[in-house]
Amino acid sequence: MNDFPLPGGIGVSHLRAYDWAAEDGVCGGSPHVHLACTEAYVVTGGRGAVQTLSGDGYAETPLSAGVIAWFAPGTVHRMVQDDGLRVTVLMQNSGLPEAGDAVFTFPPDVLADPAAYAEAAALPKTDHAARQRRDLAVRGYLPLREALRDGDPEPLRAFHRAAVALVAPKVAEWIPRWQAGALRAAELTGAHLKALADGDGSHLDRSGLRVATPSNPDGYGMCGRRTEYDIPLDQEGLQ
Repeated sequence: MNDFPLPGGIGVSHLRAYDWAAEDGVCGGSPHVHLACTEAYVVTGGRGAVQTLSGDGYAETPLSAGVIAWFAPGTVHRMVQDDGLRVTVLMQNSGLPEAGDAVFTFPPDVLADPAAYAEAAALPKTDHAARQRRDLAVRGYLPLREALRDGDPEPLRAFHRAAVALVAPKVAEWIPRWQAGALRAAELTGAHLKALADGDGSHLDRSGLRVATPSNPDGYGMCGRRTEYDIPLDQEGLQ
């Protein structure tokens, strides 16, 4: 029986938002952006908010249990902690964010230096390191937010340009991940629909169940303590 991904080739994780106060007095995570992936928050408990910077300007959207919020590529987002906020994250294109699709809002001089960026963005192993990474992202984020509040989108556009330049050399490595995940899941649905239209249900013989347990039950994510899962891709290809 083939391995198969979660529906749509998505990634999934659970987050408990950081409760450390940043320099603006706000508790929460590291502002960042995704360049190719849509992300969704399914709020499972507590209260908080998500701050976003986008073509629509600056917004702060309340989060509480039962709310689902999602944002397109290019939307800078910052998870804000009020009281025990817990979120299940659904991420388009499983594997791409881990491969570098997520870019922190570090100050421009860090973004312009790939080596400095890689050092600053490295996966932390302690609260102190996670807080330092978060604080550096907030330092670059606050001027973007203030400019948007004043009606000036150019600093956000400049950040987008810097983020694109930073990740462009990595994109060739992302394509096979996307092909084996989200693209293959969509193509497999197309193959199933064609087979069903032809009266062929042979793919149903390859049915089955998969179970994933946390591969990292209490790691450091961008926005908070993160429970991660390793979800298999369909390594066998279309049948």
